[in-house]
Amino acid sequence: MDDPERVGRPAPAVLPVALRARLGLIAAVAALVVVVVGVWYAGDGGPGWVDARFSVAAEDVRPRWRSVALAVDFWGEPAGAATLVGLAVAGCLVLRWPRAAVLVVVGVGLAVATTRLLKPLVGRTIHGDNLSYPSGHTAFCTAFALVVALLVAGRLRLGTTAGTLLALTLTLVAGAAMGWAQVALGAHYPTDVLGGWCAALAVVPATAWLVDRAADAARRERR
Repeated sequence: MDDPERVGRPAPAVLPVALRARLGLIAAVAALVVVVVGVWYAGDGGPGWVDARFSVAAEDVRPRWRSVALAVDFWGEPAGAATLVGLAVAGCLVLRWPRAAVLVVVGVGLAVATTRLLKPLVGRTIHGDNLSYPSGHTAFCTAFALVVALLVAGRLRLGTTAGTLLALTLTLVAGAAMGWAQVALGAHYPTDVLGGWCAALAVVPATAWLVDRAADAARRERR
């Protein structure tokens, strides 16, 4: 099976044209939320009133569901994250879709890197000196889910509504699951989770657009 990007045929974009406008708007709003929440809680060492309310609810089920939370948390740890990324990259290469493999690595990696960059800038802490905003685990799972949604939408040529619904559904489920685990385990405040979720929504669409631009430019040069 020939690689369409090598033989000159246009490969499916990793940021489908039908989704660019809506995801661009979502990314802009998400970036604004990351900044606003980060500024609001900059330098704080405790929960806000929203955090306190939702943290209490999570702690009520923590003893019973701790094993579930730990299992979910594993997929945000290096070993679990590497497994997911490796499987996704392998799938993209089997499909002869190299730009998709690049997006899996770069899109998810930049989302996590963004949270690591923001943590010392915001300076919010939990349990002493542990930097907490935004949640890197939540950003990873949300970014991975969004990348998968974009690739499925592009491969199946979904329309604007169906593609957007798929992207929002997968990111909400993945972000909520990992976010619950982080709060239940006491690793993050709920607003840290919100920041991680929004960081992924802001970074991945922009990264996908750049990957498409770079891949298309490289294909034109090979002609």
